[in-house]
Amino acid sequence: MTSLTPESATPSPTISASTDSDVTSVRAALRSPRRLRIEVLGGLVVGLALIPEAISFSIIAGVDPRVGLFASFTMAVSIAFLGGRPAMISAATGAVALVIAPVMRDHGFEYFVATVILAGILQIVLGLLGVARLMRFIPRSVMVGFVNSLAILIFLAQLPHLTHVPWPVYPLVAAGIAVMVFLPKLTKVVPAPLVAILAVTAVVALTSVTVPTVGDEGKLPDSLPSLFFPDVPFNLETLRIIGPYALAMALVGLLESLMTAKLVDDITDTHSVKTREAWGQGAANIITGFFGGMGGCAMIGQTMINVKASGARTRISTFLAGTFLLILVVGLGDLVGDIPMAALVAVMVMVSVGTFDWHSLRTLRQMPRSETVVMLSTVVAVVITHNLAIGVVVGVVVAMVLFARRVAHFTTVRETAHPDDLDTKVYTVTGELFFASSNDLVYQFDYRGDPSTVVIDMTESHIWDASTVATLDAITSKYARYGKTVRIVGLNPASSERHERLAGRLGADH
Repeated sequence: MTSLTPESATPSPTISASTDSDVTSVRAALRSPRRLRIEVLGGLVVGLALIPEAISFSIIAGVDPRVGLFASFTMAVSIAFLGGRPAMISAATGAVALVIAPVMRDHGFEYFVATVILAGILQIVLGLLGVARLMRFIPRSVMVGFVNSLAILIFLAQLPHLTHVPWPVYPLVAAGIAVMVFLPKLTKVVPAPLVAILAVTAVVALTSVTVPTVGDEGKLPDSLPSLFFPDVPFNLETLRIIGPYALAMALVGLLESLMTAKLVDDITDTHSVKTREAWGQGAANIITGFFGGMGGCAMIGQTMINVKASGARTRISTFLAGTFLLILVVGLGDLVGDIPMAALVAVMVMVSVGTFDWHSLRTLRQMPRSETVVMLSTVVAVVITHNLAIGVVVGVVVAMVLFARRVAHFTTVRETAHPDDLDTKVYTVTGELFFASSNDLVYQFDYRGDPSTVVIDMTESHIWDASTVATLDAITSKYARYGKTVRIVGLNPASSERHERLAGRLGADH
């Protein structure tokens, strides 16, 4: 396990007062009282916000609340050392809970924990194989849809705490929101979300009004987590049971974590090590599994609290979020249980508002229609399924289809000047040829009317795949049926190599 070491990054403009050249440096934060205060208070706010979320996700997974709470502790503390994105919060999440809940329901807790451990192993393997590099293929419109759908999900998750509740909940939530809106205009010494939580809790305590509290969400643990080794047979049958769920959990966790890391990179103008984040998530899930936790991944809501609302930038805040969580639920459980849910709902509503990319709505009319379709398809898929990974996959697929459709029309075939030989006709093909653009190529030639020799000049084009070679074979075969000869000329070296290797071997004439 590595130590809390400083990392190289570009200074964030949001911390302009810092004289340190690296705002993600742990050493620099420890030497700066101001920066350390921000990190500590950010970790405290996140620790408080994690409690009801972890309990809720435990219920989704069908396990005891302590399983989700301890998972949040071990995930946060582990990823503080192992992760590649400083200040990002990892803990028990709803997406992971949804994926592995059937294991708990159908096979019990032992298999449930074994699934978490196997998922962690798979994440390490995928991380070392370089899966993080695939992030470059996610378009900006999918990223915008991801951010906006996250904001919507965060807000929707608060609705159960705002319906069928005593009327004092509403003014308390409004008061908490007002504190977070106006306090930063006066001072930023203390994070506004922490002040809002303390203020709303104080009002409830002084007025003795009855409102839902954190304690109503589930019983808080009164002991520390301990090592747990799942008692399952070490055989292929066990792998058959837990394998599919572990793979799904690994993919969902990596996708959410890497997307969140990219978002934090953009917000803080700093760089993260995506490969380290990928295998770090796996290691954190293995550790969590051996402490009887439900596993998890990066949490966008709590990360936004830490990075945007609190201004934290280093691993210290992530480590303290997990530490404070454990102290609060085990040592101060009675006090934490009395915190009104209205206070935490107010914080999450503001996180939702701050997360949403409002600029994407203002520029909706200026954006290309295809970009808007990709963004909206991502949002709709996430909101319907409540699964961020599914939404991102849908967005990427839609983007690929629209891109292929657009590029398909860039290929042209034109008849060029005839050479001296009147028995020869020359066609020039222009554009990038791949499966989408080459399919219509076969219809661009006059097989009956052309002379006995046809020259296809490929100087201004490039062959990218076997589909194009098959199309050229089909063109040649069609001309051959009329006793005509085709010569393909002007291929660049890469296209020539691909054509020579595949021509006549793809069954294009069948």
